[in-house]
Amino acid sequence: MSATLLQQQMQRLGVRRLLVFSGGTQWCEQQAVLFAAQSAGDWLWLSDSPPDGVTSCPPSVAQTLLGQDIFHGVFDARYGLNAEALAVFSGTLKAGSWLILLIPEWNAWSDTPDADSLRWSEQPQAIPTPRFIRRFRSLLEQDRNITVCRQDQPFDIPPLPAAPDWLPPDGQPTAEQSQILQQLMQAQSGVWVLTAARGRGKSTLAGMLARQWPGTCWVTAPAKASASQILNHQTESARFIAPDALLSLCREGAVTDIDWLIIDEAAAIPTPMLSEIIAAFPRVLLTTTVQGYEGTGRGFLLKFCASLPRWHDLRLNSPVRWSSSDTLEPFISQLLLFDEHLPVAEQTGGTSEIFSIDADDWLSEPALLEEFYGLLTSAHYRTSPLDLRRLLDAPGMTFSASRQKNTLPGALWLVDEGGLSAELAQEVWAGRRRPRGNLVAQSLAAHAGFPEAAVMRSRRVSRIAVHPAFRRRGIARDLLAAQKQQAGLDFLSVSFGYTSDLASLWQQAGFRLVRVSMQKEASSGCYAAMAILPLSAAGQALADRAVHQLDRDWRWLAPQMDLTLPLDTTADTQPDDADWRELNGFAFAHRPLESSLPALSRVLLHSTLPLTALRAHLQQGQSVAQVVMSLKLSGRKALVSRWREETRQALKAAGMAE
Repeated sequence: MSATLLQQQMQRLGVRRLLVFSGGTQWCEQQAVLFAAQSAGDWLWLSDSPPDGVTSCPPSVAQTLLGQDIFHGVFDARYGLNAEALAVFSGTLKAGSWLILLIPEWNAWSDTPDADSLRWSEQPQAIPTPRFIRRFRSLLEQDRNITVCRQDQPFDIPPLPAAPDWLPPDGQPTAEQSQILQQLMQAQSGVWVLTAARGRGKSTLAGMLARQWPGTCWVTAPAKASASQILNHQTESARFIAPDALLSLCREGAVTDIDWLIIDEAAAIPTPMLSEIIAAFPRVLLTTTVQGYEGTGRGFLLKFCASLPRWHDLRLNSPVRWSSSDTLEPFISQLLLFDEHLPVAEQTGGTSEIFSIDADDWLSEPALLEEFYGLLTSAHYRTSPLDLRRLLDAPGMTFSASRQKNTLPGALWLVDEGGLSAELAQEVWAGRRRPRGNLVAQSLAAHAGFPEAAVMRSRRVSRIAVHPAFRRRGIARDLLAAQKQQAGLDFLSVSFGYTSDLASLWQQAGFRLVRVSMQKEASSGCYAAMAILPLSAAGQALADRAVHQLDRDWRWLAPQMDLTLPLDTTADTQPDDADWRELNGFAFAHRPLESSLPALSRVLLHSTLPLTALRAHLQQGQSVAQVVMSLKLSGRKALVSRWREETRQALKAAGMAE
């Protein structure tokens, strides 16, 4: 069938199709250009190396395309495959579109280093990703609606099977949209949560509400571009406000006479911010996508919405922007496990068996992959395709799960950390090196002042999840306890957004709080905290020192943070050996002020030197800008140099300079 007839069939059926060119980089590019010349359209290239004369966008900024309707596109995976960008791009293509995928030579693809792995593998060079690619190839071969054109081999693009003609939207709400819109127009108060897959018209429905509501509606979203479908319908009564600015207005009490707040893609906004904003409005509509590149909608319902006192669950199931016969959406959903396969809880009584999982098991037991990943998405609603790629191919991963009959009640994913040389760990402590990976181990060296943590061998809990039907039965505790038997490890670690409930859960599992960052995480809106579970004598000694240090430092850290911790703070203000070591790192190396702040504060209490710049900031509470101005310095960099020089003076006066 000719390209013209194929295009006419796709338009008539309201579907999108995937066409794959596999071969040399130049051959793939030439084939895509030649094919695109046969059909008029946007033909946007998502590529870091597009040919001349085409409209293109780097995969790294694919999120900016959300809300757009694109007719035909080319996704360039010749050098690397950004799975989130592929998902976003496929969601922007309208009915009748081709998505052309360019990939390396078919048989060499799984052994070809993937440039995208640099984002998630924690390796210094790109690595091959054989499991993800083998699974991808298998799904391509199984799908009769997808044509794979290989270099030096003949190919033919068959027509699609017969299906009813598609009736495209005419601007009027669908039956599903009408029913939900009627509920919203009659709402007196409450929180309404609308979840749907891409292309179901949820943003269009929110725009209808903004247009038809007789009063005032405010709209917010992680990015204004993602709310464009809502704002396209806006009237003078609707106004977009960025989340940060909206939070400030809420805190100032400036939110009055606003009938509705519409939050688009709510799962991408930190939950503490979301909770505070929602409380300021009488009616709130949250929309979120169940196909997870901003966050997974079902996990969002389970985790966040369950904490709301009054909320209403709304769903849109039927596609609007393409027909139910579409071939692209089910393929992308299967490839990236967007269907959120939460295991069925057949029986919740009895005991569970803990077993280890080898990464090769993901391909030999696809149902195990679906259930394990389904648990992750249900418990961590910001689980994304990047996590799937890490799970399949990143080195240094350890997996285990609990099994009860035919159900997975729990899943545990750990990452190897540590094992750095003493020399490299010292460079990390000094602030001169920061190799990839080792999140907790390096943070304990670089920020908490314990370089030995990066030398020891440890595993960090990357994800832990328990089936909702099996919670509060000690399954997470049992999964972690099984890891205590692993030989050669000094400790387990975890990094989390600090809440008293989470801290209590980790404490009950034997973990000890060893560090709390002075900065809040963008994802959770909470202070980043780290805890470790000692497994060896060396790990126990590290935990004891780190806990003591945090207790001792909290007096000086607490005023910098909006956080209360149940710590055994001490009145001891005399500098000790650890302080002098820390101050030498600040004065003569590149240790940051935030890490050295408690030690500096203790020295200032006992030093008779002027130390003007340090005292102005740490004792008198002057801001960086105020100190820079009062001392007539050129800026923050000059001020940091002044702080380091004054610290050298204090060390020499005390006879502690190394």
